[in-house]
Amino acid sequence: MIHSIRLLSSVVLSVATLSQFVESNSAPHTGRQCRAVPGGPGWPSADRWAALNNTVGGRLIVPVPPAAPCHADQASYNETTCANLKAAFKTYEFYVDIPVGSQVPAWDNDTCLPLETAPCSAAGYPAYVINATSATDVKAGVDFGRKHKIRLVVRASGHDFLGRSNAPNSLSIWTHGLKGIKLFDSFKPKGCKTTINTTGLAAGAGSYMRQLNEAAAAAGKAMISGGGPTVTLGGYLTGGGHGLLSPRYGMAADQVLEFEVVTPKGDIVTANECQNQDLFWALRGGGGGTFGVITRVATKTFPSPNITAITFVAASFPPDRSGFEAAAYAISQFPYLERQGVSGYSYIFLNFTVPFPGSNLPPLSGLLMSVVLQDRANGSLDAAAIFAPLRQNITARWPTVLPLVFETTEYPSFMAWWEDHHDTVVSGDNSVVTSRLLDEAALTSNLTALTAAYETLADVDGTGTGAATAYLVSGRGVWNAKPGGGGNAVNPAWRKAISHTTAGESWDHLDFDGKSKRAAYRRADASLWPLRKLAPDSGAYVNEAFPEEPDWQHSFWGSGGQHYARLLRIKRAVDPDDVLWCHPCVGNDRWEEVDGGVLCRVRDKRSYL
Repeated sequence: MIHSIRLLSSVVLSVATLSQFVESNSAPHTGRQCRAVPGGPGWPSADRWAALNNTVGGRLIVPVPPAAPCHADQASYNETTCANLKAAFKTYEFYVDIPVGSQVPAWDNDTCLPLETAPCSAAGYPAYVINATSATDVKAGVDFGRKHKIRLVVRASGHDFLGRSNAPNSLSIWTHGLKGIKLFDSFKPKGCKTTINTTGLAAGAGSYMRQLNEAAAAAGKAMISGGGPTVTLGGYLTGGGHGLLSPRYGMAADQVLEFEVVTPKGDIVTANECQNQDLFWALRGGGGGTFGVITRVATKTFPSPNITAITFVAASFPPDRSGFEAAAYAISQFPYLERQGVSGYSYIFLNFTVPFPGSNLPPLSGLLMSVVLQDRANGSLDAAAIFAPLRQNITARWPTVLPLVFETTEYPSFMAWWEDHHDTVVSGDNSVVTSRLLDEAALTSNLTALTAAYETLADVDGTGTGAATAYLVSGRGVWNAKPGGGGNAVNPAWRKAISHTTAGESWDHLDFDGKSKRAAYRRADASLWPLRKLAPDSGAYVNEAFPEEPDWQHSFWGSGGQHYARLLRIKRAVDPDDVLWCHPCVGNDRWEEVDGGVLCRVRDKRSYL
C-alpha cells in the first residue's frame, strides 16, 4: 500500500500536463531581479519542458502533494489510501521513495497535510522534479536551471533538519536514483599517481545509510555512519558526518577519497587530492546544496568491530532534582569516558515520560546513556570497571537517585548493533533542532553552570519538562584526523569537541501567519544561550543546527573565520551566478526569499566577509 501511495505522489510528464501546469500558475510581480516562477516572465514554455523531459529519458515529474489522497478536491483522493498514508507520514522511510516532501512539513509550507479538513495544494513544493539516475541527468537539470534562471534545489530523501532541500517555484534534482555500491581493497584517485592502501566503497550519492551499512557489513567492514536509516551519502558528507565510530576514526568527511560532482556551470568533474582540490576541500564539510551536485563518492571503510553496548540510567522522580543533577555530572565525565574508548549517545530528561520498552513509569528526571566499547576481549568486565567511579560518585553524592541501571549486551559487528539502535524518531512534525559542540573545558570547568545550561536546554518551553541529547561522538579520531589533500572544510570546533549536544522545539501545523513558528524559534534560540556561553568559541554542527543560528557563518565553520572566507572564495569561483542557493548555506547573502518563496536579488549586494 505504501508503494501505491508513493506512485500517487508524482506524475511523469506529457505535453498535455506540461501545458496545463504552465498555464494554471501565475507569478507575483515583485519588480526586482528574481528567479523565474511559473506563469511569470522568463518561465520556460511547455515545449522547453518537454524537451528537458526527453533529455532525461522521460523522468521529469510534475509532483503531486504526497498527502493529496486525503483531500476530496484532489484527483488522487482515496479514503483507503489516506488511512495508510497517515501512518506512513510519521516515518522517515515514507519520504525516501517520493519525489517531494520533507520530514518537517513546514519546509513545504504545510501546503498539503494528511488532514481532511486542511487545504491541499502543490504551492509549497517544487514545480518540477528530475528523477536523476546519472550524472548526465543532473547536468541537464543544472544547465536548464542556469539557462532559464530557475531556482534549483537538490533532494535525496527529504531528511533535512534545516529545510535546504525543498523550495516552491523551483526545479528539484532528485538524487534518490543515484545508486550502486562497489567495494574495493585499494583505491587510486583519478589523476593521481599513487594508490591508497585502504578498503572502502564507491557509491551513488543517493545511497542511504541502511544500504551502505549492509554493503559494508557483507564484506566484514563498517563505515562512519549516521544513525538515521534514510540519511543519504551526499548530504551526510557535505555536513561533516558524525557517528558511533567517529571518536576512533574521525568524521565521515575525513574518510572521503573522491567525488564525482556536477558543478553549477554544468561540468561533470572529479574532485580529489590531485584535481579540483578546492572543490574537494569544500565538499567535505562545507555544507550541501551550494557547491555542486554530488553524484558519486569513494570513501574508506574499516574492519567491523565487535561491540559491547552499555545502557546506564540515573534518574529520580520529580520534584526530586537529584537525577537531573546526576545526569549533568555524568555528562561532565565525557572526557574521562572518551579516554577509555567509550562513544555513543545520551538522553537527558526533565520531568519527562521516558519511553522505556515494556514499562509504564511516571515522569522522571535524569539520564539514559546508550554507549559502547569496541573490540574488547572482556567488554562487559571492562565496561563495569570504567563505569564504577561514576556509579560510586552518583550514589554517594545523590543518595535519593533511584537504583542505577547498568547493563551490557555483546554484538558481533557494528551492523548488528546498528540494527538495534538506529534512529526511529517519529517524523512529520514541525520542529527545529538546536545544537552546540562542547569541548573538555565546557564540560568540566563548572558543574553548576553545566547543570543549569542543560536544564534550560531541556526545558525549552518553560513548562518544567522536556529532553535534550548529549552525544559522545568526537574524540581523538576526530582531533587527529588527517584527511586527504591536507584538510577539509569540517567545522574546526569539531577538532576540539567531545560532545555534540542537541535539543529542539516544535510548533503547530497550519501556522500560516507564522506566529507559532516565530515563537518556537524564539524559545529554541533562548534555550541554547547558556551552552553558547559555556563554549563561546565553539560552534554547531551544520546538519543538525538551528536554521537561524546567530552568526552562522562562524558557528558552522569556525570562529576564526578562515574556513568561511575560503569557502566563500570557492563558492564565488565555482558558482559566480549563484545557480545553487539555500539557507543557511555558504555565499547565500546576495539573494533572499520574498513573496512566499520567490528568490530575489538583495538590493544591497555586499558579500559577507
